[in-house]
Amino acid sequence: MINYFTDIINIDFILRITAAACFAFCIGLERELTNKDAGLRTHILVSLGACIFTLISIYGFPTFVSGDNVDINQATGIRDSARVAAQVVTGIGFIGAGTVLRNGPIVIGLTTAATLWIAASIGMACGAGMYQIAFAGTALAILTLVLVRIFEKNLLPNSTKRTKMIKLSIICKDNCSRKIHDLIIDKYPEISEITKKKMYNDETISKITCVLTITDKKQVTEIYEELENENGIESISIQDLN
Repeated sequence: MINYFTDIINIDFILRITAAACFAFCIGLERELTNKDAGLRTHILVSLGACIFTLISIYGFPTFVSGDNVDINQATGIRDSARVAAQVVTGIGFIGAGTVLRNGPIVIGLTTAATLWIAASIGMACGAGMYQIAFAGTALAILTLVLVRIFEKNLLPNSTKRTKMIKLSIICKDNCSRKIHDLIIDKYPEISEITKKKMYNDETISKITCVLTITDKKQVTEIYEELENENGIESISIQDLN
């Protein structure tokens, strides 16, 4: 019975897939802790998919040297190991492109797209059994994400990368919405978009949504303190879009 299962289950393949998931977990955790849209699940699935595609590419499509009438269980030959794996490199670009957003001169999501790309490469390395490359790539990717962020924050205070975009959502009474709408436009010229609409379930309540560009996190507190003193506002929520 044990031999039967060992014939069905390839322990080496399971180890490679598991390693791909573990390495991707480390990168995805950093993205999750910084509140990015592509977090743990996305990075793990990308790495798993890349690993599985690489395994299929290496072991799944044998090309026999001679003859078509050859027993597949006993035939030996060569394999085009790059047939499927090469498509992973270009195919991952579609997922990465989905995480990149442009709002005026500001582009966000490039770093997350790059982490998805590196997660795919780590998955491919695990699929090929190259654990040292996978480990080194994971370690360097995490160090880059963490240490370079600290470097930019402390040593490059004037960097344009410190620019952040926040989404401000205000629920207020409809009779005060025009005043609040105009107040936001007057006080915050860094607005890239602003909308105002009535709530469907209660037409006496309106929701104002705007996207602001800031250079310092302290501005978020200042914005909140200025708006909470206005009459008619029922709730204020601020979301970091970076």
